[in-house]
Amino acid sequence: MRAVFGLVLIVGIGLAGFAVMMVQDFLAQQAQMAEAQAVPEAVPTKMVYVAKSQLKYGDEITKSNVRRIEWPEAAMPEGVFFEEAALFPENDPRPRYVLRAMEPNEAVMEVKVTQPGEDAGLTSRLVKGMRAFAIKVDVASGVSGFLRPGDRVDVYWTGRVDGVDRASSGEVTKLIETGIQLIAVDQMANGDHSEAMIARTVTVAINPQQVASLAQAQSTGRLSLSLVGNLDDTVAEAIEVDQRSLLGLADAPQIQEKREAPQREICTIRTRRGAEVVETPIACN
Repeated sequence: MRAVFGLVLIVGIGLAGFAVMMVQDFLAQQAQMAEAQAVPEAVPTKMVYVAKSQLKYGDEITKSNVRRIEWPEAAMPEGVFFEEAALFPENDPRPRYVLRAMEPNEAVMEVKVTQPGEDAGLTSRLVKGMRAFAIKVDVASGVSGFLRPGDRVDVYWTGRVDGVDRASSGEVTKLIETGIQLIAVDQMANGDHSEAMIARTVTVAINPQQVASLAQAQSTGRLSLSLVGNLDDTVAEAIEVDQRSLLGLADAPQIQEKREAPQREICTIRTRRGAEVVETPIACN
């Protein structure tokens, strides 16, 4: 009996030891997994320049208001500055200015700052061959104040055409320019302005031929602007509407009056010569 009891005791102790070993192995594996999760995966980064504080439109970019931080390479914006020599060229000490407002720790990019020596005015928005031209607008023609610098608009002209008979159809409206870019609204060239404002003029960037066309159109009629969507890449077709085409009326048939030439009165004298009667023309009294 004692032998059986001893055997059971030995087996129990062995099973308990085995269970302790299994628990220790399990805890060791859990600890290794926790350590592996605690160590972050290394992400490749690069040093880029960011704004140290909030920068507004027209502010000068200096070494005191920017700093370098590590930026993940996988999320690197296009046109950022990696080196100080690129942002502040040693051979050109002229300052740069902010074109678009930047928040703290926002990357400084080429599209958000001017070139060295350029100001933040309209001249920095004009590419080679383009000119700035101002168009007069009001609440209706200016899209109720929702125009912003950087938007694209279509331009419509409304007026009468000299030398063309439109007495029956009134004025005509015609699309004269499509997809031209606004570079300023009144005296504001900053596109970050978010509130609606009723403008009196908008400035567009166009070529010299378009300047002449819009100047002639503005002096002979009324101009209206139509806002184009940011993702709209369609090209508007030639559009011309008058009163008759708007109402779907057919052109009135042209009635030409035929005037007959007045008949000339002829007076004659009848003379009988035997059986024959001869008529002789004479002047009528």
